[in-house]
Amino acid sequence: MSSKPSEKRQVVRFAFYKLDSAWRRLPAERQASAKLEFGETIESFAGRLLLRPYGLVGIRGDCDFLLWQVAEDLDSLVALQTALNRTDLGAYLAVPYSYLAMTRRSIYEFPEPPGGGQPSRLVIRPSDARYLFVYPFIKTRAWYLLPKAERQAMMDEHVRIGRQYPSIRLNTTYSYGLDDQEFIVAFEGDNPADFLDLVMQLRESTASSYTLRDTPTFTCVQMSLWDMLDTLGGAGAAQAVSRRPTRADGYTPVATLADLPDSRARQSLRGHGGPGPLRRDMPLARRRLLARDRTGAGRAAVAPGRHLSREGRGRHGPRRSPRFDRRGRADRCPPLLTTAASSRRAARSPPM
Repeated sequence: MSSKPSEKRQVVRFAFYKLDSAWRRLPAERQASAKLEFGETIESFAGRLLLRPYGLVGIRGDCDFLLWQVAEDLDSLVALQTALNRTDLGAYLAVPYSYLAMTRRSIYEFPEPPGGGQPSRLVIRPSDARYLFVYPFIKTRAWYLLPKAERQAMMDEHVRIGRQYPSIRLNTTYSYGLDDQEFIVAFEGDNPADFLDLVMQLRESTASSYTLRDTPTFTCVQMSLWDMLDTLGGAGAAQAVSRRPTRADGYTPVATLADLPDSRARQSLRGHGGPGPLRRDMPLARRRLLARDRTGAGRAAVAPGRHLSREGRGRHGPRRSPRFDRRGRADRCPPLLTTAASSRRAARSPPM
């Protein structure tokens, strides 16, 4: 039994997503709402895992974006994917590639690079490089039959070649027993030409003859979450985010009392604690403020960043507003939904 202290490792997932083209034919309002919901779901996991978004639109035809995820345990990765599956946009996403790995120390010894400061293989620290080059990697069984000293010599050659390209940074993670491949290698760099030259030179190394598989290869472009979502097409998520006015106290104004159609709806808003603001960090469905008049005839649904409009009147009486559920579909709205605070207030109050 090994007496070495256990290493604290990280769990790493490279999840590649492909959007169903049917999503681009949805109404623009629903597209913008779906992007906001998807992005805010990811943002809600801040502090639970490290996540970097990358775009692949225009680079590959079988996937549109990558979410590089690093966590302390598998449960966090499962929770994130479960939450994304429940979003409106998630219903239109497939995962054609998903690679799982962990960090660990290499069994080979490498000399310190010039200037020292060799990064730890136990902790993933992504750089600000523009591009990420990712592929699964499998060695032949013959490699493992070689004496370790012989393998070490070939790895030394491999490292010497890599250090001729200081602009390229390597992240190696291990998948033995966890996934189909043995390693996931992820190179960071700002110049794709440098990486191309590096790979060409590595093909001539001795260790390359023991490579069984190193495809598919993904070239990914680092970008903000909202810019990445906008590469999918449809209504602009980045513009929708910029339209959401945020106050200094962390609230986002949704409506004012004067915008609501009658006193009963205003009471619901007062029950939330004041005129208009709903917390920006609430789930998307709860930030949709719904109100109705006393007869129940008129309802209005408000998406983030929009305002309630007064109920219009036509020649034949009140004009009813369409009802929407959280995905923008008609006729699935509950009779009355405001906020949790107003619901509790209504439960304590006698009927009007």
